Amino acid sequence: MPLFGKVLIANRGEIALRVQRACRELGIPTVAVHSTADAEAMHVRLSDESVCIGPPSARDSYLNMASILSAAHVTGADAIHPGYGFLSENAAFAEMVEAHGLTFIGPSPDHIRMMGDKITAKAAMMRLGVPLVPGSDGALSDLDAAREVAARVGYPVLIKAAAGGGGRGMKVAESEDELSEAWHVARTEARAAFGNDEVYLEKYLDRPRHIELQILADNHGHVVHLGERDCSLQRRHQKILEEAGSPALTAAERDEIGATATTALRQLGFRNAGTLEFLYQDRQFAFIEMNTRLQVEHPVTEMVCGIDLVREQIRIAAGEPLGYTQADIEFSGHAIECRVNAEDPETFMPTPGRIQAYHAPGGLGVRVDSALYAGYFVPPYYDSMIAKLIVHAPTRPQAIARLRRALEEFAVLGIKTTLPLHQRIVEDPQFQAGDYTIHWLEKFVAEHLGD
Repeated sequence: MPLFGKVLIANRGEIALRVQRACRELGIPTVAVHSTADAEAMHVRLSDESVCIGPPSARDSYLNMASILSAAHVTGADAIHPGYGFLSENAAFAEMVEAHGLTFIGPSPDHIRMMGDKITAKAAMMRLGVPLVPGSDGALSDLDAAREVAARVGYPVLIKAAAGGGGRGMKVAESEDELSEAWHVARTEARAAFGNDEVYLEKYLDRPRHIELQILADNHGHVVHLGERDCSLQRRHQKILEEAGSPALTAAERDEIGATATTALRQLGFRNAGTLEFLYQDRQFAFIEMNTRLQVEHPVTEMVCGIDLVREQIRIAAGEPLGYTQADIEFSGHAIECRVNAEDPETFMPTPGRIQAYHAPGGLGVRVDSALYAGYFVPPYYDSMIAKLIVHAPTRPQAIARLRRALEEFAVLGIKTTLPLHQRIVEDPQFQAGDYTIHWLEKFVAEHLGD
């Protein structure tokens, strides 16, 4: 018997296809939802059933909770997988799914809500013994409070939106003279983007790496980690390229932070898939946030540990135990993922349009997660990511060589993409040496592209 009778996938594009494939291997029929702009999308073409849920605007379609729940009832789905983005970390949606007698394939609404607010997330992690970046204990009541915390931790400091994400509501202050403007701009951005102008303050680290740890937890108290991903190659706080494992960490450091994280989430009673994100500098970890969903970069983890994360999400949601312990998990080789966006590789302006020709690279250790096909029109309404190129090899140098070859084979004609940017990154000696921080790519772009 399948784990579920039918799963509705409340998403689009490559992640909808990714969930479809996992469901098909488990013998579970799927329902695709789509906007009118996505009527010819690949996730619609390959689903068992599909339902149009609204016009092109995400607000009226992929964020329309009532329409999605109606589609689930009309088609007889008994579970909903949210993918990433859209409603994947919306606690109210998870509650609505459960209130309608359906299974939400993800963490509990309480944990989504707790970790969705960075202040409550940090407070929870502090109680559980997870190391934090020095800063305010909670939301800052006013500018004077910000000045007091900044004086205690030392400049430069970072003002961050409590409900933030994607780099919005984040401002650096190098000195007390800059703090007032950073405070007001961060609050204004936070209010506009999230409807919540609460902000907090952290010490700004000058050369950290962005290290995240993948966690799986079932309903029976079993928690494991699947190793770290290095997501330090970012532009404007948006990840561009990710690696598993990190070229900066030792196996002992991985084990240490993994034990800390799994112990904390076991005490928290967390379930399903989640990712703890850290800043790592001077061989020290500091928690910054937790994502209570599948990550865009999950394939690099799958490649090095051989575990299908979406399959595990579905199994856990159906009540099954993990069936393995931390000691059973083995890490093999090195994996790298490039996010390919429909953007001009020099100006980074979106480039929606018709795909005239498409050829994905292949061969040993090469994986492409994409919903593209020749003739497809990339719509202007959604995120610009159109593909993920993932490579795996026994060593990091071999993975880089494989990535170089795969990038040369990858062809997307009709629109500009960021493939040329990735080709430049792969050829850079500092990248090849693994010698980079979260600030590296901004400088690289400025030097090579004149940004």
